[in-house]
Amino acid sequence: MRPAPPLLLLLPALVLLPVLIALPGLLHGGGWELIGQFGVAAVTPSLDPIVLQSLLAGLGVTVAMALLGWGISLLGGLVLGLASSRTVWRTLSGQELPAQLIRRLLAVPRSIHELLWGLLLLQLLGLQPVVAVLAIAIPYAALVARVVSDLLDALPTANLEALRASGAPAPAALFTALGPPLLPGVLSYGGYRLECALRSATLLGVFGLGGLGTELKLTLQSLEFHELWSGLWVLLVVMLLLEAGVGQLRRRWSMPRRLALHQVGVGRRGQEMAVALLALLPLLLAVGWILGVDPAALGHWQPLPGLGSGRWQAVLSLPWFQLVGGTLVLTALAAGLAVGLAPLQLLVTAPWPWLRRLVACGWVLARLWPPPLTLLLLLFVLKPGVITAALALGLHNLGILGRLLRESLEDHNPAAQEALLAAGSGPRLALFYGGLSGVARSYLAYGAYRSDVMLRETVVVGLAGAVGLGSQMLESLSSFAWDQLAALVLVYALLTLAGEELSDRLRRRLLQRA
Repeated sequence: MRPAPPLLLLLPALVLLPVLIALPGLLHGGGWELIGQFGVAAVTPSLDPIVLQSLLAGLGVTVAMALLGWGISLLGGLVLGLASSRTVWRTLSGQELPAQLIRRLLAVPRSIHELLWGLLLLQLLGLQPVVAVLAIAIPYAALVARVVSDLLDALPTANLEALRASGAPAPAALFTALGPPLLPGVLSYGGYRLECALRSATLLGVFGLGGLGTELKLTLQSLEFHELWSGLWVLLVVMLLLEAGVGQLRRRWSMPRRLALHQVGVGRRGQEMAVALLALLPLLLAVGWILGVDPAALGHWQPLPGLGSGRWQAVLSLPWFQLVGGTLVLTALAAGLAVGLAPLQLLVTAPWPWLRRLVACGWVLARLWPPPLTLLLLLFVLKPGVITAALALGLHNLGILGRLLRESLEDHNPAAQEALLAAGSGPRLALFYGGLSGVARSYLAYGAYRSDVMLRETVVVGLAGAVGLGSQMLESLSSFAWDQLAALVLVYALLTLAGEELSDRLRRRLLQRA
């Protein structure tokens, strides 16, 4: 027996049972008044010109770091994606082995969260803007390379083989046959990564790398909630404008289904995309100059005392079972909350459109709010532990998955849901069988990918003092135990690579059934 597709959506929400059972024991009465002040401050943000000027300056730094890191990762990811494509190597040399080797090598920087890159580079290069830029660019370039290579290898090769059979050189044939159909997908994914880069730059600021994130953390720690909400509303406006702009470009540059009837439109789109890519390089140079990024600083590395000292006894004495187990439990709880709560909330609010819109607004705030700040807020009323960390991480990813589910339902054919409503079914049953049934497997496939991302993000709440490998990394960093830190990063990378492999297999299985 197998559960029906819409029922699969609700199975992850079963983690609510242990969470709700454990939650009363975690509550403490010390911070409810602060939570009330925090809620009131949402509608009374500070409008002090000095505060707004400081927040806007921090926002400018955050946007600049995000834009520069994203641009470098996009350009580097395109090159590395071509270098790791089986189709490219098979066309150029008749072998696929080099592509496999490059893919394996790129898995290492991809498996390490940008926050870890930022903290490691901070120790090596000191506090400067290039640290945050590289912390975003290195893992993002590996992620973009993976997507580009997968897109290339998934494209039909009939045109490429025809050009090669007619005597066209391999590079020219690759560019002509695969370039135009590849570009819209790359730019669509690139727009999504720009949104992620802005969130990552804010997160890096929370841990002291400058920008608006630093301002938000300082205002929260000093309990200046009115100033905190001023920064959050400013960031929300920028995020919404960015999402709207990226969505508009994605719709404009999407390739039409019947190319023969849209040749003029396709040519215009191609010209616009080419101009956008050409304008990217001078824009990045200008942003780097404004931000004060000094490429020469990359040549000045600070030594890490104690690295390679051979203190393996201290490394082996770490509670590895508890650290790895805590990280896996944290990931499972956060993934279950994020994946399962989004469809559950839609079902509960199905009869009331105004309540669904309110839930959608909550999703916007959830994905806007960095998980460390959510964790600090939860610690006002909850004791630290794996449940508290899972709530912080799950709420952030709930906002991302909720948006995806809502967009999938909007793009899905509503005929089945409308037919059920016309036949007398209630709004919940119509949504359950008519709407969620059609998007269940694709949503769960993305949920599997997002679970892999959440495994990487456990380091974020761990570094904020929760559980798992992240908390031990914080202790190793504060005590300058570089041997321990190197071992922790290695274990964390291996763990995320294993999670990535499992999520890839689950995603392929779900998509094949879909």
